[in-house]
Amino acid sequence: MQERSPFSRFLIWRIKHVPDSYFVLLLSVIIGLAAGMSAFLLKSFVFYIKDLLTGFFDKSSQNLWYILYPGVGILISLVLVHYLLKDKTTHGIPRILYVISRLDGKMRWHKYFSSMLGSSFTAGFGGSIGLESPIISAGASIASGISQQLRLNYKNTVLLIGCGAAGAMASIFTTPIAAVVFGLEVLLLDLTTASIIPLLIASVTGAITAKLLLSDEILIHFEVTQPFEIHDMHFYILLGVISGMVSLYYSWMHHSIRKRFLSFGSRKKRFIFGSLALGLLIFIFPPLYGEGYEAIKLVMTGESDQLLNNTFLFAYKDVWWVFILFMASLVLLKVIATSLTVEAGGIGGIFAPAAVMGGLTGFALSKFINHLGFMNPLHEGNFTLVGMAAVLGGVLHAPLTAIFLIAEMSNGYELIVPLMMTTAIAFVTVKIVSPHSIFTKQLAESGDLLTHDKDKTVLTLLNIKQVIDNDLLTISPDATLGELTRLIIKSKRNIFPVVEADNTYVGVIDMDDVRKDMFNQKKYNEPISTYMIQAKEQVSTNEPMERVMEKFRKTGYFNLPVIDNGKYVGFVSRANIFNAYRQVLKDVTIE
Repeated sequence: MQERSPFSRFLIWRIKHVPDSYFVLLLSVIIGLAAGMSAFLLKSFVFYIKDLLTGFFDKSSQNLWYILYPGVGILISLVLVHYLLKDKTTHGIPRILYVISRLDGKMRWHKYFSSMLGSSFTAGFGGSIGLESPIISAGASIASGISQQLRLNYKNTVLLIGCGAAGAMASIFTTPIAAVVFGLEVLLLDLTTASIIPLLIASVTGAITAKLLLSDEILIHFEVTQPFEIHDMHFYILLGVISGMVSLYYSWMHHSIRKRFLSFGSRKKRFIFGSLALGLLIFIFPPLYGEGYEAIKLVMTGESDQLLNNTFLFAYKDVWWVFILFMASLVLLKVIATSLTVEAGGIGGIFAPAAVMGGLTGFALSKFINHLGFMNPLHEGNFTLVGMAAVLGGVLHAPLTAIFLIAEMSNGYELIVPLMMTTAIAFVTVKIVSPHSIFTKQLAESGDLLTHDKDKTVLTLLNIKQVIDNDLLTISPDATLGELTRLIIKSKRNIFPVVEADNTYVGVIDMDDVRKDMFNQKKYNEPISTYMIQAKEQVSTNEPMERVMEKFRKTGYFNLPVIDNGKYVGFVSRANIFNAYRQVLKDVTIE
C-alpha cells in the first residue's frame, strides 16, 4: 500500500478534527492578510512608477511623454500576460462571476500574477484604469487556489472567493464595511451568519494590513470639512438625476467602444489604435492619466486649479467657464480613456474611473451653481464625494457598496443622508433603462449570471449534461412493430428514440401508443413510423437549464429529447432535474 504524503495526512486529520466552519474562519484571516500584502505591492509599485515617469514634468507646459507612456505600459502588459504567463482569459469582476457560476469557483494561480503585473504597468505608465478590479481578481485567485489545494466543496470555495475579493477591496480603500457589502451585493453571496463572519474577518485583516504598510500619501482618504445642509437637498436630488445619466453614458460608451474594437480583429491593430488614441487624449487632458484619484484629492484640498497643469489651458485656469468646460470634458472622456486602455490590451478595472467621473460631475455642478451667485454657496467637496457614490452606484448597480465606500473613505457619516438620497436616485434612473450592470450584462445575456434569486441560481449552476439519460434503447426508422416489441421486452423505459445508423434523430415512440397492437402478431410487419411522433420541443446540451424548464412547463412533457446538430444525445427528464436541483441547492446553501 502506497504511503500517503504529509499533506494528504493533514487533509484527513483536518476533516476529522476541524469542522469546515472553523477552518473557513482561519482561512479568511490568511486570505485577508495575503490580499492586504498584494494591495500594498500593487499600489506602491504603481505610485513609484508614476512618480519616476512624471515627477520631472514642468507643470506650465504640455509634455509629449504623455503620448508615449500609455502605449509602453500596455505593451509591457501584453508581453507579460499573453506571451510569458500565457493568460488568454479576461480579468476583473465579470470573470470572477463567471468562475463562480460555470467553473465551480476554480481559478488558475497565474491569474494572480497576470492581474498584479499587468495592472501595475498599465496604470503606472498612465493607462486610465482602476486598480480595484485587478486586486479583487488577485484576492479571489488566492482564495480559489487555496480552496482547490485543500479540496474544499463548492459553497466553501465560493465563500472564500468572496473573502478574497472583500479582503482585497478593503485593502485598496481601507474600507472593511464597504468591502463586506460589496461581497454581498456584487458577488451575490448569501447574507447568513456563516458567510458574514468570514467576510468581516477577511475585510478587517486586509484593511489593517494595508493601513500598516501603505503611507498616507498612497492611501485614498478624504475629509469632510463642512456638515450637510438640509437646504441643499434639492441640488443633491438634481445631482442624483445627472449622475444617473452619467452612469448610463458610461455603460453605453464602454460597450460601444468594446464592440468597435472587436471588429478590428487582430490584437496588433487594437493595440496600435488604442494606445495612440489614449496617448493623445492624455496629452491633451493629463488628469486622465492613471486611476484619477489625484484629481479628486486636488478638488477636496481646494487645489482644483492644478488640474490644468501640463495642459494647453494652463494660462486660463482662472477663467471659471473655461475651467468648468474642462471639468465637463474630463467627465465625458474618462470612460473613453478607460475603454481604450482595456481594449488596447491593458489590465485594469472600471471601478475607479466611474468613481472619478462621479466626483468630477458633483464638483462641476456645484462649482457652476456657485458661479451663478444667486444663493448660498454649495460645498464643492461634499458634492464631489456624493457624486462619486452616485455614479459608482449607478454603474455597478450596487448603491449600498457605493454609499458605504464613500462614507468610510471620508472617515465618517456626516453625508449619509445626501449619499443615500443621491445614490438611490441615480440607481433608479439607471435601473429603469438598464436592468443589468456593466459587470453582469454579458453574463445575463449568455445565461451565466447568478442572482440572489435562489431558484435562478440553482438553475444557472445546473448543467444539462449532468442529467441526461443516454441509456435508452434506440430503434431504426426502418424497423417493424415486431422488432419494437422484442426491444420493449428488454427495456425498462417507456420511450424509444428513433435514430438513423449515423445517430441522426428522427423521432420517438411512446409505449402507450403501441400498447394496443404490441400483442397483435398480425401487425408485427407494420413499420414503426406508424407509431412514431415528433416531440413539440427538443433541447441541446448548450441550453441554459432555465430555458429547459420553460419547455417542460410549456409542453407538459415529463421527458424531452436532447439533440445536438440533428444528432441524438439522450433524453432529459423532470425527475432527474428535480433530484439534481435538490442536490445543487444543498451544495450552494450556506447555513
